[in-house]
Order: sequence, then structure tokens, then C-alpha cells
Amino acid sequence: MPGLFEPAPAVPGGAAVALDEIEISILRSLTVQLLELIGPGGEPAGDDGEADPLAALLADGPTEPPADPALARLFPDAYGGPGAEPDERARAAAAEFRRYTENDLRARKREDGLAVVRALDALTPGGDGGAVLTLAPEQSRQWLGALNDLRLALGVRLEIADDKDGDRLYALADDDPRKPMAMAYLWLGALQESLVETLMR
Repeated sequence: MPGLFEPAPAVPGGAAVALDEIEISILRSLTVQLLELIGPGGEPAGDDGEADPLAALLADGPTEPPADPALARLFPDAYGGPGAEPDERARAAAAEFRRYTENDLRARKREDGLAVVRALDALTPGGDGGAVLTLAPEQSRQWLGALNDLRLALGVRLEIADDKDGDRLYALADDDPRKPMAMAYLWLGALQESLVETLMR
């Protein structure tokens, strides 16, 4: 099971992967950066200062797409598609859709990322610094979401628009400053694919 997910014998419907100390560190660091990119929760507080779930449910979200291209990829417009020039009606519909959905989507992405960080922090490294991570089915769903978000964000930074662009990452020179990010992108893709295959068994 080194480096890729496999079924977890002790957890029905679960998945497990062996991670070394460096992989744990990289995965945690990338996920924390993703959480910083997504930003803190903006849940409205009640009279006692505590987060009010009902107020959060009814709170309006933003109506404009994010300026950061990576965030815009994580929170795309519902109408028009990438590169399309939507008309005024499509723009208004996209703004309305974003207003009612983006807060929930951000909260879900934050929860997925936090689930990854918590699972990594709960690992007990062995003598070599590595550990076996075992995920229950619900944790696996959160990991799939977070791995996908990580790849989307890295893909934007690497200017990957399609599979052909992804193929060129293998040809990057060792001294190319994008090489570490490209290797992380490819590794995350293998992790994500192995987790999907594991959950489909």
C-alpha cells in the first residue's frame, strides 16, 4: 500500500494509505495553504457572540466571482463556463446563484480541508517517521473533495487547462522552479485516483 490508497480491511468501505514523514508534511502544508486561500468562515454571530447556524444559513454570499484565479476555479460561475462571455441575463443569474450557494460551498471546502489536517495530525508515526492513514467512508469523501480542490488550485498556478497541459509537467527540467509544484500536482492526482478506485471496489 505504499503511497496509494487501498481498501482498509478493518474498516468496511474505508481506505488506507501508507505515508512517509515527508508526504505527511507536504500534504499537511498544502492543505493549510488551501484553507488560507479559501479563508476563514464568515458565519454571523448571535447575540451571545457564538456562531448562529440559522443566521449563517440565511446570510447572503458574494455576488461577484473571486479575483484570485485559483479561487475563481474553486468557486466558478454557474453560468457561462470558462472563457465564455455571458450576456447580462447570464451574469445576473450567476450572481444570484453565487449569492445563495457560495457561503455553503466555502464552508464545505473548509470542512474537507480541516478533515485532512485533523486526520494527518492524529497519525502516530512509526520508527521511520511514516504512518498508515485509515479513513472511514465519510472521511474518504472529505479527502476526495480536498484532494480535488488542491489539484484545481495547483493546476491554476501551473496554468494547466487540459490533460495535454498536464502531460508537459513530466518534461519539466529539474531546475525549473515549477518542478516541486508539478510533482505535488501529479502525486495528488495519483492519490485521488487510487482513492476513487478503492471506494468503487
